[in-house]
Amino acid sequence: MSDDLYQEHILDHFESPYHKGPLENPTCIYRDKNPICGDEIQLALKVDESGKVQEAWFEGHGCAISQAAASMLVEEIEGKTLEELRDFEAQQMLDLLKVQLTATRQKCGLLGFKVLKTMVYSLDGTPAEN
Repeated sequence: MSDDLYQEHILDHFESPYHKGPLENPTCIYRDKNPICGDEIQLALKVDESGKVQEAWFEGHGCAISQAAASMLVEEIEGKTLEELRDFEAQQMLDLLKVQLTATRQKCGLLGFKVLKTMVYSLDGTPAEN
């Protein structure tokens, strides 16, 4: 993928994010930050009685990668079950970005993923796998 397409894909989600803002009456909510750079993401999910994500929203601040990745993540996970979210892997998250990231930038791209995994596993007490 060319740098122009990468920038366009990231910037589209950064400038016009999907479901950025507060979620009214969430089922679960979790926040974390990258202590090195200060990027912060909060995810809020509304999960129905069958364990399916009805709505996913995020709030936060930070670099274009972390914020765009959070936007892509909430768009990707709506309609999925908690079981599907448990099986969602870091590489799948990175693939949503459509670009190779350096190790340092991977922390930005995976911040929302880390928040999601911690939240999902805390719902049932199962240890998170990174």
